[in-house]
This record gives sequence, structure tokens and C-alpha cells, in this order.
Amino acid sequence: MTTTLERPQGTGESEGRSARSLVDAIFRAREISIAGALVLLILGTQLANHRFLSDQGIKDLLLNASILVLLAVGQSAVVITRNIDLSVGSVVGLSAFACGKFVSGTGHSAVLVLLVGLGIGVLCGLVSGTLVSFGRVPALVVTLGMLYIIQGFDYWWAKGRQINASDVPDPVLHLGSGSVLGIPYLPLIAAVVLAAAAWFLRAYPTGRELYAIGSSPEAARLAGIPIRRRVFGAYVFSGAVAGFAGALWLARFGTVVADNAHGWELTVVSAVVVGGVAITGGTGTVWGAALGALLLTTIGSVLVVLKVNSFWQGAITGALLLAAISVDRIVNLRVTRALRKRSRGHDA
Repeated sequence: MTTTLERPQGTGESEGRSARSLVDAIFRAREISIAGALVLLILGTQLANHRFLSDQGIKDLLLNASILVLLAVGQSAVVITRNIDLSVGSVVGLSAFACGKFVSGTGHSAVLVLLVGLGIGVLCGLVSGTLVSFGRVPALVVTLGMLYIIQGFDYWWAKGRQINASDVPDPVLHLGSGSVLGIPYLPLIAAVVLAAAAWFLRAYPTGRELYAIGSSPEAARLAGIPIRRRVFGAYVFSGAVAGFAGALWLARFGTVVADNAHGWELTVVSAVVVGGVAITGGTGTVWGAALGALLLTTIGSVLVVLKVNSFWQGAITGALLLAAISVDRIVNLRVTRALRKRSRGHDA
């Protein structure tokens, strides 16, 4: 999905605003429709199984979605710039295992564990961001290569071993199982990161520049936006969030193996695109990405409750992804056609 940057001429500026207003309205409607579908899905499952919305059932829904929501927030920043990060799943696995090794048999605090995970994610993001933004290597190639490199290193390091919950300090495990006012810590952490990212993208010039880069890299360059630095920053942020999520994975499950979050990279991309962040960059919000993540995890929980084969979760996710990309393409064509007609009307 592309929009146009503002031009100094009055007509161009008006057309740019019109295009953005139309696209924003469409994607707000899409986010509302996702929220509506999510509500209907939950209510329908509740009618089929009255225990689905029990106190524990609601907590499980929130806990299951927390880590995917975090990863979707980080991925959104990259996709908005018209790039992609396929290494997030492997970064989560590396961070979770490294944090497990770090705290195994020690009394380290939960905050220190989170900082370790964050640092590992930042290092991974630095490598990917440097190669993509400054090395100008295609993002798909870089992040796919990082996925396999990190996975290979993690398997070599683990050598078939696993971190058991009995080896993890109680403060770390409490982070994954504790709550405040009945709300688990993990969803609260995810909500704070989500709100901070949404505020940054909307209120800060740097955040808005990410959208400008995704809308039209050439126009962004002519406008003086430091494209390489902004893309680099987006990858560092995505890596940092993935590393942070890996530490939370350890806190949530306690038992960690080398291939944690294996295959999650495609699930994360699906959540982001289904949530309204255009795969072609320039549009979408982290709120929509979070809704997409919540929808996908809820579908998985619903299938378990209804005792449906788990194969259908992947099939439904794929169908939603294809539908979202098709909608993006149709909207893009209609917006372009509408702007051309309006431009001809002004010229006349």
C-alpha cells in the first residue's frame, strides 16, 4: 500500500492529504472489522463451551497472545519501511536459551534477565540492520540467512540439552506467572510496549519518517530523510523486542530448548499483515498488528477448545494472510485510480 508525500504545491498537498485520509479511513475500518471478528469468535466459542471465558480462560488468552503481540510490534516497524525481518523467531529462541543458561542455578533478578535478553536482541538487530541499510543487501536474504545462522548456533550451543524450570530462579518464573489486580504481568508488559511504540510512531518525526520511507523511498530521499539510519533503527528495534520476548518466553514457560519459537517468523508476519500493516510499506498501525496477533492466537485456542485438528490453524492463518494481501492490493489500485481522476479534474 503506498501513499504520496506532501508536495509544496497546493494541489499536490491537497491530493496527498486526500490519499492519506482515504487510506487511513480504510485501515481504521479494517482494524474495527478485525476487532469485531475477534469478539464474534470469542462469543461463539463461549456459547459452545461455557468455560472458555472463565477467569483462567481469559488469563490464558492474554498470556498466549502477549509474546506474539510484542513480536508483531517490532515487526511492524520494519514492514512499515517496506522491509521484513524473518529472524525474529530464531532470536527469541536464542535469547530464551541464553537467558536460561545465564540464570540456571543462580539467584539473578528478573530485571537483569530481561536486560540480557534485550542485549542479545539488539546485537542481532545490529547485524541485520547494518547489512540491510548500509550493505544494501536485500532484507529477505539477510534475515533468512540470520534465521539459519542463529538457529545453527543455538543448536550447536544447546547440544540437545534443555533448561528446566527447576533451574530458573523464582523471581523470573514469577514474572511469567504472577499478576497484579488479577491481570498477568506479561499482557501488561506487552500493552506498555505497544502503547509506547504507537505513541512514538504517531508523535515523533522519526516515527513518521518510517511511514514516509515505506510510502516512497525516492520521495523520502529527496525530502532529506536519512533512510539508511531509519531502516537501521527499525531493525535494531525489532531485534531488541525479539530478544526481550525471548526472556519473557523463559519466564512464561520455564523449560527452554534450542528450537523455541521455531516457525514463528511467518506467524508474526501474518499477524502484522492481517492487522492492516501493508506488506508494501507505508501504512498500518501497531494497534492493528496487535489485533492481528490476538486474532491468530485466539483462533489457536478456539481450535483446541473445540477439539479441531491443529492443522487448521495454519490453514486459517494462510487464508487470512492471502485475504489481507488481496485487500491491500485492491485498495491500492482504487486509491491510485481515484487520485488520477481527481488530478485530471484539477487539470481541467
